[in-house]
Amino acid sequence: MGANASNYPHSCSPRVGGNSQAQQTFIGTSSYSHQGYGCESKLYSLDHGHEKPQDKKKKTSGLATLKKKFIKRRKSSRSADHAKQMRELLSGWDVRDVNALVEEYEGTSALKELYLQANLARPEARTLQKDMADLYQYKYCTDVDLIFQETCFPVHRAILAARCPFFKTLLSSSPEYGAEIIMDINTAGIDMPMFSALLHYLYTGEFGMEDSRFQNVDILVQLSEEFGTPNSLDVDMRALFDYMCYYDVVLSFSSNSDLVETFGGSQNCLDEELRAHKAVISSRSPFFRHLLQRRIRTGEEITDRTLRTPTRIILDESIIPKKYAKVILNCMYTDVVDLSVLHSSPSVGSLSEVQALVAGKLNMTRAEEAMELYHIALFLEFNMLAQEDDTRKLLFR
Repeated sequence: MGANASNYPHSCSPRVGGNSQAQQTFIGTSSYSHQGYGCESKLYSLDHGHEKPQDKKKKTSGLATLKKKFIKRRKSSRSADHAKQMRELLSGWDVRDVNALVEEYEGTSALKELYLQANLARPEARTLQKDMADLYQYKYCTDVDLIFQETCFPVHRAILAARCPFFKTLLSSSPEYGAEIIMDINTAGIDMPMFSALLHYLYTGEFGMEDSRFQNVDILVQLSEEFGTPNSLDVDMRALFDYMCYYDVVLSFSSNSDLVETFGGSQNCLDEELRAHKAVISSRSPFFRHLLQRRIRTGEEITDRTLRTPTRIILDESIIPKKYAKVILNCMYTDVVDLSVLHSSPSVGSLSEVQALVAGKLNMTRAEEAMELYHIALFLEFNMLAQEDDTRKLLFR
């Protein structure tokens, strides 16, 4: 049922009125005239005129009441009054003690600011995934060649065996160094770029290229059936660290005077060796990478390959104490700094422990251990270890 303005009484229509002293604008009406109901008009207005003194007083008193309510609420708040607590704490202090406390707070504040600025200026630490991508691209310390469509792909036996059941079975049939294995893949549509992307995925957990075929569910299902479905990169690298399958390098620790005896392979040295993989330590640490590349140039690697023995790297324990070796290796394989390893294993009476006992550093604090580990990380050029959150928290807490 329609309604027309002409159907309403005159008193129900909007109107504007006023005078020079107090002008009012009527901005709405409310009326009903339907089915015999009478018309009742209500006008809503905004008053722009001069206020009376009593009105101002009412407003002022209202604001004062509101202000009192806020003050009362603030006083009754559960938050602590830090200024009051500080006054009570320092009420009986000597002026020199108060001044020393202020200097301590200022020094802590400056150190915190320096820490934040250093974090902003420090280059981002390379993650395990990035270093593994470089390992695949630059082929550090490869030990087996895959031949696919007349193209050679130098790879790392330990990485592929840890990541893929298919390659674990395939590589076990050719254990010799530098073996050439011809790939025969049953999945249709796999060409050389796609095979390279699959290898890149095993190294990094990402395909590393945009290809619509990787969006095809059928192809992915066929690949998973033939190659198996790998775990996440973190899980497989943790397993590789725990079990050390296909290890090809051992880390020995010795003083300078014992280098000849250690290299000869004394039983005492063999008990303190730690296993690792050239692929991992060369990808994570430029120090180890350059060391291994130098051994290749000088021909030392040929002897190890001929005898099929793992390469031995002798580390001066006065520079890199053996007790930190597991922490370093664990971080190289997992990107995690676990200082609990330092106190979980029984003492083996290593040279570093004897030196620490003589120097009075046997019972080092966690912060002192983190500082020593930080300097070792700088020596190894292993930025992830130096910049990992747990190490920094211990250094700057």
